[in-house]
Amino acid sequence: MAKDKAKQAPPPQRMRGPRPKLENPGKIMGRLMKYMTQKYMAACIGVLICIFLTVFASLQGTMFMKTLISDYIEPLIGKQNPDYTALRNEIFRVACFYGIGVIASFVQARLMIIVSQGTMRKLRDDMFNHMQSLPIKYFDTHSHGDIMSTYTNDIDTLRQLISQGLPQTINSLITLVSTFAMMIYLSIPLTALTVAMIFVTLFVTKKIGGLSSNYFLAQQKDLATVNGYIEEMMSGQKVVKVFTHEDIAIEEFNELNDQLFDSAKKANIYGSILGPINMQLGNVSYVLCAAIGGIFAINRIGNFDVGSLATFLTLNKNFNMPISQLSMQVTNIVMALAGADRIFKLLDEKPEVDDGYVVLVNCKEENGTITECEEHTGQWAWKHTHQADGSVDYVKLEGGVIFDDVDFGYSDEKIVLHDIELFAKPGQKIAFVGSTGAGKTTITNLINRFYDIQDGKIRYDGINVNKIKKADLRKSLGIVLQDTHLFSGTVMENIRYGKLDATDEEVYAAAKLANADHFIRQLSDGYQTVLTGDGANLSQGQRQLLAIARAAIADPPCLILDEATSSIDTRTERIVQDGMDKLMAGRTTFVIAHRLSTVKNSDCIVVLEQGRIIEKGNHDELIAAKGKYYQLYTGKTA
Repeated sequence: MAKDKAKQAPPPQRMRGPRPKLENPGKIMGRLMKYMTQKYMAACIGVLICIFLTVFASLQGTMFMKTLISDYIEPLIGKQNPDYTALRNEIFRVACFYGIGVIASFVQARLMIIVSQGTMRKLRDDMFNHMQSLPIKYFDTHSHGDIMSTYTNDIDTLRQLISQGLPQTINSLITLVSTFAMMIYLSIPLTALTVAMIFVTLFVTKKIGGLSSNYFLAQQKDLATVNGYIEEMMSGQKVVKVFTHEDIAIEEFNELNDQLFDSAKKANIYGSILGPINMQLGNVSYVLCAAIGGIFAINRIGNFDVGSLATFLTLNKNFNMPISQLSMQVTNIVMALAGADRIFKLLDEKPEVDDGYVVLVNCKEENGTITECEEHTGQWAWKHTHQADGSVDYVKLEGGVIFDDVDFGYSDEKIVLHDIELFAKPGQKIAFVGSTGAGKTTITNLINRFYDIQDGKIRYDGINVNKIKKADLRKSLGIVLQDTHLFSGTVMENIRYGKLDATDEEVYAAAKLANADHFIRQLSDGYQTVLTGDGANLSQGQRQLLAIARAAIADPPCLILDEATSSIDTRTERIVQDGMDKLMAGRTTFVIAHRLSTVKNSDCIVVLEQGRIIEKGNHDELIAAKGKYYQLYTGKTA
């Protein structure tokens, strides 16, 4: 019955919404051309020269047909001892031009490989570099699979456009212009007939091409949605199996896949029929010109002879062929521009704003005077350079944090934290407790400015956090999250991620502090054991211990522990807690915990509910008050 109800459920929300439309394709193409010419201007000019040479060589061969028939073949017909010397020389000359065309085509292909692959590398570099500057909010609101699709599918469509589509389009345009000029030279009436048929072809191309462009844009969007869903299911496959949602997952995927099939089918139907229709229209143009041109040649109208007819029909074919090629390229161009649009939208996302000017420096303190130094001393100071006179002030980093009437919401319409008043003295351990969604993690995200507040102020050692450079602010905060992430590499490299210049001895010390040394040495290659798939060959608790060791080696002045021991068994937790107490000694520490036994020794316990602080105090004070904390700790009501 449950399965039947699931099948009757409405489709996922992600499937709804209007079909996207490609806006301002000219601007997108111009921006793409700028990318191509920024570093590869010389190569692009070389490609244009090669295309001109290729087209010129082809036209030389076509125009030679008139000379061959009118000036050589017809005069030699019926002669007893014909002299082929002049003909042989002319053929050799044309052959040389064709040889130049072959060489130019080869050089063009080689240059386009350099341009296309170089442009793709530049785009990927810019995308990745820009992605590092984006705020956390962007990744919270965009599917990871959707972002990955930009790096793969959209980039690949651009590669095909640059390496094949653009050169062929330019070749076709140059061929059209030069062929048109040759056709006018041979016969204006037949050229007018050819142009009339071209207008018919362009009308058909515009109608069908317009339909296909919208569906190709939808195809790229639907493909990204499918990739995002697959990525989501892969990362959550255990959850899917635990709750036996395989059938529902398959059904949802089928709906998304059907939508992709529908947009891809319609896009390719319109894109595929465009070429054959234009080709047949070209054949009609060829037949009409052959019939009328034959009449002109027989009656020698306007000095139009057999050689002129043969050459004009070849030019007619050459004139219609670029039109057909261009119409077939419309499909690839539209699809590539749809991909480019998604890429440029990512590049146009506003980076994280950092208007801070206070930086964190190593320092020494002698006789109450703070002196900046290069070497790591275990002491830090905030360096404030005054813009007015260039004078410098130093404030010792002690870890005092003040929330002064702070309001915050992920959007201005929905505030989730209200009137937060909080004072953490240097070296204190502050614990946040409360039900899920009360705002505990949100508060810690505000300290390191993953998000900016709507109202109020947050001060760090008396300095407004908005004035501190974000990189320096975050450098002063060691964070251990509930959801750990390990990178592909050795265990030692993952711990050293917290301090890239750490020595092996420092890595061992950090691992011992987090109680990770014992299990690491039992791995197949110890500290050199290679981790893959986010540490899939380790238990959740072991991954958590490595994350704690990574924070320990950074030796930060302040700590944020977001359920840092949630995945560790009770026995190990007691051992790790002792090491973490040593790590927290002398440091301001913010702890989020559902297991209240771990926060009993906190200097201050902050109880949150629905984004508001409802209680503050140490364990004994809150138990005596018999309020919300008392209920959470004892399971009883007062």
